[in-house]
Amino acid sequence: MPLMAPESPEYHRHLPANEQRKVDSAVLHLEFAVLFRNPPSAPSTISRGAMSQTKKITFSTFPYSPYAHRVHIALEEATAAYIPCVVNLADKPAWYTAKVNLAGKVPSLAYGGPDSAVPEDPSPESEVIAESLIILEFIADLFPDSPSLPHDPVRRAKARFFIATFESIFIDAFDRVFYGGESADKLASALGHIQKLLPDTGPFAVGEWSIADAAAAPFLARTWMLLEHDIGKYPHGEGKSTLEVLRGPKFARIAKYLEDIRSRASFAATWDENAQLAIWASYPPVLRTQ
Repeated sequence: MPLMAPESPEYHRHLPANEQRKVDSAVLHLEFAVLFRNPPSAPSTISRGAMSQTKKITFSTFPYSPYAHRVHIALEEATAAYIPCVVNLADKPAWYTAKVNLAGKVPSLAYGGPDSAVPEDPSPESEVIAESLIILEFIADLFPDSPSLPHDPVRRAKARFFIATFESIFIDAFDRVFYGGESADKLASALGHIQKLLPDTGPFAVGEWSIADAAAAPFLARTWMLLEHDIGKYPHGEGKSTLEVLRGPKFARIAKYLEDIRSRASFAATWDENAQLAIWASYPPVLRTQ
């Protein structure tokens, strides 16, 4: 059976009623946090700080998803005005696949359309952008004064290379360990490769903050959290032992990188570890059967 990442529509399936209630409670907690920070009554032309936008942005998300978290970070980083729409992929509404994203995945952005349009019935005047990495680039283009995409072409190329390497090496290990039940040692090995890409100076992947960090942050934060609580299909007990290794001197640079990510305002504004833990601890695809 092929491994399925959280962004895959087949991955999210109906849960038993008691498990669904646990997930719904945690999702609701994060949903209110998002809605009250970015009220949906905001007009479509808004200035926040030094950057502005001229069209409405509707962000379809699911708090569990690290892919959607990437986009949430980027929107906060750009100080964008947006309307959040939480789509519970464990009990996906029919309108989302029919009217918003035919692939049935989050994240997606609906860009444009009248203020009167609601997320459940997007305007034909809006354009829907899907896939997290594509959306990161789109947001960077919408907000050129944000720090998301370096202006220097070398740094920009390095940011994209970091993302490509992270996708092919680390996310593959993440899926195999937490969903596929392979040894957690694979995470340490993958992080060793990623650590080599980090600069000796400067806190982030290419020195300054960029889309590379928005792409990596959700997965790194979840990795440390899941290992700390021994959540995942990898062999029982390997979570804490692997985390001990990651806290050792061999991985000091990647640990400092995560520390710097956690201190970034855009990450802090989009991460509630208690709520995330409640979701992951009750999500069958990452729970051991024995």
